Formats: sequence, C-alpha cells, structure tokens
Amino acid sequence: MPLRLTTAAPDFASAFTALVDARREADEDVSRDVAAILKRVRSEGDTALADFTRRFDRHDLDASGWAVEPAECRAALETIPTKLRDALELAAARIAAYHEKQKPQDSDGIDAAGVRLGARWRPVDAAGLYVPGGRAAYPSSLLMNVIPARVAGVGRIAMVTPTPGGTINPMVLAAARIAGIEEIWRVGGAQAIAALAYGTGRIRPVDVVTGPGNAWVAEAKRQLYGVVGIDMVAGPSEIVVVADAKNDPDWIAADLLSQSEHDPTSQSILFTDDAAFADAVEKSVEGRLAQLATREVAAASWTANGAIILVRDLEEAMPLVDRLAPEHLELAVDDPDALFAQVRHAGSVFLGRMTPEAVGDYVAGPNHVLPTGRRARFSSGLSVLDFMKRTSFLGLDKGAIEAIGPAAVALAEAEGLPAHAASVALRLS
Repeated sequence: MPLRLTTAAPDFASAFTALVDARREADEDVSRDVAAILKRVRSEGDTALADFTRRFDRHDLDASGWAVEPAECRAALETIPTKLRDALELAAARIAAYHEKQKPQDSDGIDAAGVRLGARWRPVDAAGLYVPGGRAAYPSSLLMNVIPARVAGVGRIAMVTPTPGGTINPMVLAAARIAGIEEIWRVGGAQAIAALAYGTGRIRPVDVVTGPGNAWVAEAKRQLYGVVGIDMVAGPSEIVVVADAKNDPDWIAADLLSQSEHDPTSQSILFTDDAAFADAVEKSVEGRLAQLATREVAAASWTANGAIILVRDLEEAMPLVDRLAPEHLELAVDDPDALFAQVRHAGSVFLGRMTPEAVGDYVAGPNHVLPTGRRARFSSGLSVLDFMKRTSFLGLDKGAIEAIGPAAVALAEAEGLPAHAASVALRLS
C-alpha cells in the first residue's frame, strides 16, 4: 500500500517533510568500488576494460569485437518492424526540431563607454554517450542524448554500451543508425565512463559524457566531473500528478505506474482534492498491477515509495509540489496553465488531461533526460547547451580604457594587487 497523507491531519507537516527528505538512491556503498575501477582503467587502459567486461558482462572483447561495426546498425534498422522504424524516425525528427530552437546566438556590440563586448558559442570537440544494457536498454534515451549533440555541432560522438553475454538490443543499434552514430564500443559500467574520460589504447577521450546508468555509472560520472563535463548525476525516476475528480482514475493510475515500472526505487505521487477519486485511483493501480508484465518492479516501487496526498484544493498542492521539485509533473486539470504559473521547480511539466508523461519519453520533442532527487531546484534537463561552451570577449580602444580604466585601478589597489593596477594604469598614462 502506498503512503496516504492529508493536509488536514495535524501531523501532516512532519510526515510530508519525511517524504521529501527520504533517500531513494540505491543502498550500495559504491563510492570506494568505483574509485578503484577508475584508477585501474586510468593506469591499465584496455587491459582493465577487457578484464571488467569478462567479469561483469561475461564475454571476451577480443572474441566478440571491441566495436560495433556500422554494418550491424544498418542491418538492425533494416530488420526491425516497419512500425518501430517509423516510430524511431518520427521521434528523431521531433527531437531534432525542438532542440534546433535551443541553439544560442553569438553576441557582439559596443556599449556606451565604447567597450566592445560579446560572447561566442562553440560545440565541444567530442562527446561520449552511455547507453544502458540489460533491463534498461532504451533506444529513446540514445536519441535524446545524441540528437542535441548533433544539433550543437559536436564533431565526434562515441557511444559505449554493455553487451551482457555479447548481445546487444537491435532497437538500440537501429536508433544508433538513425542518429548517425558510427563509433560504438561494447563496454559498460563505471569502467566505460572512465574510458571516455581518460581514454585508453583504443578509445580516445571525450570532453562531455552524458547518458543514464545504474548507481555505479552515476557515481563514476560524479567522481569524474572536472576531468570531463557531465549532464547530471541521475537518481531514480519520479512523477508527481496533480489531478481532480474529472479525470478517469484508470488514466491516472496508468500514469503513476509509468514511472513505478522503471525501478523499485522510482517514485509516483498523486495530489488530489477528492477522497473518493483518490480511492478509485488506488484501486485502479492495484488492478492494473495484476496485469502488468513489469508488476514485480512496479509493485515494489508503488508500495515502498508511492504516495497519495489529499489536499483541500489543488492550489494548496502547488507549494508542496515545489518542495518535491519533481522530475516529471502532470497537471491533469481543466486549466493547467493556472497551476503551471505557480510552478517554480520541475524538470518537465505535462499540461492537461490528454498529456501523459509517457508521450514525453518518446516522441513529443523536449528532452526526457531530466533532474531527479529534487535537483530541479537548481538544474535543468539535457539540452543543446550541455554540448556547447561560451567564450566571452572584449576589446577596448584608447577612449574606452580611459572611460573605465581608473575604476579598475582603484579596485585593484584596494584588493592589494599592484601588478593588476599597473597593467591598466600604464595604458592610461
């Protein structure tokens, strides 16, 4: 049974705080193990990758081949059902169109003091993409990570993916073909992130690493930030649904389960102002779980981390939603914009009764790589900007340095930095 709370209860404040503060990350203390893996890959390169792959993925890279050849991706795209190929191509086109609008513009101008000021945007030289294997083999995530890098103009994109037993999901290969990926390595786990960051004999280093993974992958990205750029340290998936009684409870139940089925540590929360509707949704969740192929995972998530919160009115829910800062937020009401105007912290918001979060995972266009674990308070979803960097520039002539230079000299002297002061003052004289 999920947690049931009501804002009318005298202990609601403390109970809700406990819900907000609860940790759902995997319990394993992986930091030390990951540090050892990173150290070994840095010192031993390909030898370490081959050893870890034999140990964790149960196959020999020298036998299966280190890289996936482009012909394998072409064959996969040709052999998957036409319906799936069309779906992948539709998704790719929509993702590209949305992200094209994110490309930043260079700036260059002269201000009132005569100083030339501007900024120039350029893509990173190389990006690395991690694609999970095993249970979480998601071609949609491949598209969501690769296409923004392509739009940004990244010249080289290297993909790594674990291939347990030497096998790889054909849908992943098909998506790689559609996205134009030609450099694919059969390595996974923390060791693959280390290879992208440090480089090995075969794999050249990259500048930015993106893509979802398990606790070891997330920890490797965290430890390697600074050696390379990363998209984010992702945690368990989450959804918050704000819904009134005009909704079909089966629809809302399906929306909640769409996140619960990801992982036992995922979280699904419903806010509603109608107790009978809350009961109907909970009953529908139980009924749908019985028929769900992923029921073991979804039931564990719903029981351990799910919550139904009864509020006096939906306006009361909005500051509570902000405290959760959810990865996904559905506003299943007649006037979603009225509630959306009150939202400050959310990864992505889905407006209206006909906008399930799941459509955003695949074909809507906005990126589905989003901040989790309340990180939407200070970060955003993956975008073109994650694969670009901004260089500022300025230029002064004699009049400009005479206009602003004396202030720079004064501040340098106040900070006790005479060489700074002199470098400006000499030009003033």
